[in-house]
Amino acid sequence: MKEPVVTNSTCLIGLDRIGCLDILRELFEPIMIPPKVQEEFGKALNWLTVVAPRNMELVKVLSTLVDEGEAEAIVLASEKDCLLILDDRKARRWAKSLGLRIIGTAGLLVRAKRQGVLREVKPVLEALKRSNFYLHPSLEKEVLRLAGEE
Repeated sequence: MKEPVVTNSTCLIGLDRIGCLDILRELFEPIMIPPKVQEEFGKALNWLTVVAPRNMELVKVLSTLVDEGEAEAIVLASEKDCLLILDDRKARRWAKSLGLRIIGTAGLLVRAKRQGVLREVKPVLEALKRSNFYLHPSLEKEVLRLAGEE
């Protein structure tokens, strides 16, 4: 049984640019996104479930601190009590302060390797970097270490 997840647009856009969106589908189900993330991603896919967060007051407050899509994703993950895919450092801090479980795009690649979805993480990381996906060098090193590819 796959784990439910809420994702922000950064992961979707990054994996879409390199033709690797299927990684998400192999790892998670359902994959939920709030309306603002749908708008930022710009594609409607039948396996992405658009769900509006109910607590719009919290979305408003968080939107003063982080991007609106991130705010909606944080609130939705909190309401659904599920894992959140989020890359932005500041948004991750706020999500953690609300007690959410978080994984980033790079972390989900490690998970994909451990679950047999990917044979190697490094080529996917390299493709992401070539597509202008920012990855801090220390994070890249840690991800490769966790994937056993250092």
